Amino acid sequence: MSTLPGYTGAIISGCWSLRADGGGSGEDSLDRLLPTVSTSRRKSSTLGKTEPPLLRTGTRTIYTAGRPPWYNEHGAQFKEAFVIGLCGGSSSGKTTVANKIIEALDVPWVVLLSMDSFYKVLSREEQALAAKNDYNFDHPGAFDFELLESTLRKLKLGKSVKIPVYDFTIHGRQKDWKNVYGASVIIFEGILSFADKELLQLMDMKIFVDTDSDIRLVRRLRRDITERGRDIEGVIKQYNKFVKPAFEQYIEPTMRLADIVVPRGGGNMVAIDLIVQHVHSQLEEGAPGHGPPVPASPSDSQCAGKHATGPRSPHHHQVSGTKTPAVTSSSSTQRD
Repeated sequence: MSTLPGYTGAIISGCWSLRADGGGSGEDSLDRLLPTVSTSRRKSSTLGKTEPPLLRTGTRTIYTAGRPPWYNEHGAQFKEAFVIGLCGGSSSGKTTVANKIIEALDVPWVVLLSMDSFYKVLSREEQALAAKNDYNFDHPGAFDFELLESTLRKLKLGKSVKIPVYDFTIHGRQKDWKNVYGASVIIFEGILSFADKELLQLMDMKIFVDTDSDIRLVRRLRRDITERGRDIEGVIKQYNKFVKPAFEQYIEPTMRLADIVVPRGGGNMVAIDLIVQHVHSQLEEGAPGHGPPVPASPSDSQCAGKHATGPRSPHHHQVSGTKTPAVTSSSSTQRD
């Protein structure tokens, strides 16, 4: 198998994985991630009202709110959007990888859809549990999969949708939802983005962001302490009680469904370049989801036919034989 400079390639469960040679410190070094002083809680929501609908990179402008649907001379809509599914544990770097892909794609119309927007509205009893860190936000039952699947399906067809804005400070949705239009590429990210059969069938490429558990925990500590006014003891308690078990039961097993496994998150530019190369080839062919997987190496015959549109496991709708039950009173956390 050929290798890239500074990297070695390995086949994992029929998908291509890139990892850096040597130990290194990864995307972040552990000794500089934890904050020394806790700051006051800031309002945290999945889609702020002031969030700009575009991303500027150098001289280019990328419209992240999508665009109204375009039609050809026969009145038919152009091809469906190319949907990239991003999965990984909490604080694994999914959003960073998504933004790196957007920057490198050089496509003017891209939608970044976060699973965080589709948390269910909590009852008063559930809100009380969340306030005490006893509600499980990492459980499949915490998400509105029906609304999520309907929204992603419409976006893939180029239709406009309204996205809920989830406010983690009140554990509910804001009154005003965000208008989002169709796009050439849709990046859908979330901790359980591979846990639902209907969602999997909408994805043209599936990527799992694999980051060391210690790195993820330290990032989570930094985020929750500095942005959400929480204490170290509460964050660690929640991590051990809900986050870590949920990762092992629901998230990590879905790595086998990925077309590409990306270690080290947004710092792995070799993997991101390969992803962008494949997306470009699909957009140029005009038939997203019907081409070969990422050309990791000429000898990588095991990857052939492993694309997201190929034959699917009958267990895509559940993880490790565990169905998706209703939410029980468990943890409280906000996603990356």
